[in-house]
Amino acid sequence: MSIARQMMQSWRLRPMILWSLGAAARAALAADDPCSGFRWDVGHEHALFATVPERVSAGKDAESAPALALDRLYELALTPQQQVAFVVSPGKKMSADGASAGLARLRLTAAGDYRVSLNQGFWVDIVADHQLIASSDFQGRRECDAPHKIVVYSLPGGRDLILQLSGSAGSGVRLTITPIHTAAPADK
Repeated sequence: MSIARQMMQSWRLRPMILWSLGAAARAALAADDPCSGFRWDVGHEHALFATVPERVSAGKDAESAPALALDRLYELALTPQQQVAFVVSPGKKMSADGASAGLARLRLTAAGDYRVSLNQGFWVDIVADHQLIASSDFQGRRECDAPHKIVVYSLPGGRDLILQLSGSAGSGVRLTITPIHTAAPADK
């Protein structure tokens, strides 16, 4: 084979070689990223956790619960769990010894599926009309705190909701609430 032909073939292979090297580098970075193991695309939540959180004190009861908005990162200051008056008993019994807790309000204009993402392992309940709303799914990554835990709920629109956090030793928690956007079906 002539030198000219070898050089032409190497130029044609160069993009494939560069792509392969890039793919290998991305795979190595993903393997090192403790937040890359979620089954869902959590890129939006991950990006929110990279922003500066709005600092808010969680409520000790429903009346003092602050209102939270979608697509913002909050850092909620919590109180000792025994000082919190839950609207409904938490869905999971936990020892109150040394645990922190707090309440927040949420009002959604549209019903739909939403994610509550936290930087640590708190128990999360959402209450509507004095009843717990069951979660539909959850995931967690022990090594990750951006986010650490994500809980999915199908939530009603146009009603006041109370977010109850309980059962963790931390005095604060970073969290965000995001709508789950589903792709529209393709036209046939």
